[in-house]
Amino acid sequence: MVSHSELRKLFCSADAVCFDVDSTVIREEGIDELAKICGVEDKVSEMTRRAMGGAVPFKDALTERLALIQPSREQVQRLIAEQPPHLTPGIRELVSRLQERNVQVFLISGGFRSIVEHVASKLNIPATNVFANRLKFYFNGEYAGFDETQPTAESGGKGKVIKLLKEKFHFKKIIMVGDGATDMEACPPADAFIGFGGNVIRQHVKENAEWYITDFAELLGELEE
Repeated sequence: MVSHSELRKLFCSADAVCFDVDSTVIREEGIDELAKICGVEDKVSEMTRRAMGGAVPFKDALTERLALIQPSREQVQRLIAEQPPHLTPGIRELVSRLQERNVQVFLISGGFRSIVEHVASKLNIPATNVFANRLKFYFNGEYAGFDETQPTAESGGKGKVIKLLKEKFHFKKIIMVGDGATDMEACPPADAFIGFGGNVIRQHVKENAEWYITDFAELLGELEE
């Protein structure tokens, strides 16, 4: 059990901070927004809730939801153009401050790369620091599945990405920040996990995270001290 003061020190001395995206960096769940555009919102949001609570294996939940949504390339582009995701208050300032301190910032998401790259561009995070699922489309733009070889397509995928980052860049301290069960499971190999409840509170995460915040200002404050 790490003490709160040790966790704070870890965060302030990290070489890399990895953020979940849906309901953490952005206010929405990208897959639910896609479901709205495709007219199957209610069914899909219930599935998302179950998946984020850890009740269903992640790949099964993703396959099931995408089979219902069947998003076309045009619908994904329309979502980004007409209903772009909203950044969570304080995230822009936090990412900027981390980057000023030469901390590498990564986005690791079970969501979709096309949407996550759009979010990354708003935060000056390079596309090479984005790990997310890739949707596949037929030549006519119709939905053709998703790339099941991506580590983020599976339960435990975020931990696999963090392990890969440690091996590739020799980071000594990586922090994972997120709202859901799949984020908490990434520690270890992450050196610390910070639960985030500013958009939605997942009870399982709130009860089990050693450090739980509801406002990114708290982390920004740690860096300013």
